[in-house]
Amino acid sequence: MKKRAKLKYARVSPQKARLVVDLIRGRPCGEAIHILQAVNKGVAPRVEKVLRSAIENATNTSSDVDVDELYVREAYVNDGPRQKRVRPAPMGRAYRYQRRTAHIVVVVSDDK
Repeated sequence: MKKRAKLKYARVSPQKARLVVDLIRGRPCGEAIHILQAVNKGVAPRVEKVLRSAIENATNTSSDVDVDELYVREAYVNDGPRQKRVRPAPMGRAYRYQRRTAHIVVVVSDDK
C-alpha cells in the first residue's frame, strides 16, 4: 500500500530542496521526522509537513495501517515553473533573474 502527498509551487530552489529530501529517502517515517526537525535548512518544515500529510493519507484510507511500520518509499523534488523578474541596472538597463519553484513529492509505504 502506497500513499502520496505533494506540495506544488513551493517557493524554494529545487536544488536546495533536494538536499533535504535526500536525507529521508528510504528511512522509517518516525526517524525521518526526527531528521527533518534537526536539519538546519529553511525547507525542512515544508518537507516535514508533506511527510506528515502522506502519513495521514495512509492512516485515513485504511484502518489497519500501523504508523510505526511506514517507510519513506519515494521522495523527490521536481522543477516547478519559474517566475521571471527584472532588476534595475545601471544606465537604464535591466537585469533579468528567475525565482525558482519546486514540486515536492513524498510517498510512504508499509512494505519493506
